[in-house]
Amino acid sequence: MFDIEKMKIKPLCMQAMDAAREHLDDLVKPIGALGGMEELAVRLAGITGVVKGDYSQRAVLVFAADNGIWDEGISPVPQEVTAAQTLNILNGLAGVSVLCRWANAGLRVVDVGIKAPIAHPFLIARKVCKGTASIAQGPAMTRQQALEAMQTGFEQAQELIRGGVRLLGIGEMGICNTATSAAVLCALTGAQVLQAVGKGAGVDEAAFQKKRACVARALEVNKPDPQDPIGVLAKVGGLDIAAMAGAYIACGVNGVPAVVDGYISIVAALAACRLLPKLRDYLIASHRSFEPGYALAVEALGLRPMIHLDMRLGEGSGCPLAFAVIDAAMAVMRDMGTFSQGNIDAGSLVDIRE
Repeated sequence: MFDIEKMKIKPLCMQAMDAAREHLDDLVKPIGALGGMEELAVRLAGITGVVKGDYSQRAVLVFAADNGIWDEGISPVPQEVTAAQTLNILNGLAGVSVLCRWANAGLRVVDVGIKAPIAHPFLIARKVCKGTASIAQGPAMTRQQALEAMQTGFEQAQELIRGGVRLLGIGEMGICNTATSAAVLCALTGAQVLQAVGKGAGVDEAAFQKKRACVARALEVNKPDPQDPIGVLAKVGGLDIAAMAGAYIACGVNGVPAVVDGYISIVAALAACRLLPKLRDYLIASHRSFEPGYALAVEALGLRPMIHLDMRLGEGSGCPLAFAVIDAAMAVMRDMGTFSQGNIDAGSLVDIRE
């Protein structure tokens, strides 16, 4: 079973980061002019130990599962949509599918807890159970099931990494998982329900208030301990969130940058970082989700999302967009000329980062 005590994550390579900064400061541009792209290049160097890395071997890993809180009537979307949209992802029809093709990225979809029967030649079937129980009535799952989901996520990510993937995006599919994410976020950070709960895929005002009430009830009924992140996932989380947490940990253990998608993904990342704080340095936030709780989670992690498009699709759809930004950063590192090559005296330039 998944044993967090055995997981070791190395500190970032400071030598590679210093070399990356030195190279960036020598490029033919005002010092610091590329802003966050420069920060990204330095972080990637620290993660991998390579100043001019190759991230062409990349993939998005999507975990699909159902959430029992749907039974409380908080969403107008039928629960069967989890299975239907998972098939759409596999058949190349969904947003993440299109974006992965555009970004020349692989796509792996794992069933860790879809309630309805589902089969597809490319689906990885690792069902822990047929959805979780309603967190408004009691624990979502047992601790053992949460650990099993985490182990599944770890193993799936590790398999991709051992197969040559050097950049991994993490996504999900599951109706009502913005509610479970809000509950996990509140449990881990002490955030208020009013701050953390958004409208997700879209609900009317009555359903929105019911959603808030259900998340508040889940926290009261289960009383999750913020000092026990695995217990938090078991009590008020979801199988998809637990699996994503395991996948992030695999990235950290293997020295591979992990790209975080939106709200559900960043809450899973927060849970993983509460278990292994060093993991935070291996995470790259792709886009700033429109969901209100996202801002709380990204602030708790101290990450800076690189894309602001008011996206809230999920599925890992922000990850291929981040891949493109990473490609751009590496193109700058490899192909941009230096001051000496451009016949410019760098002595007169001011560091605009100051």
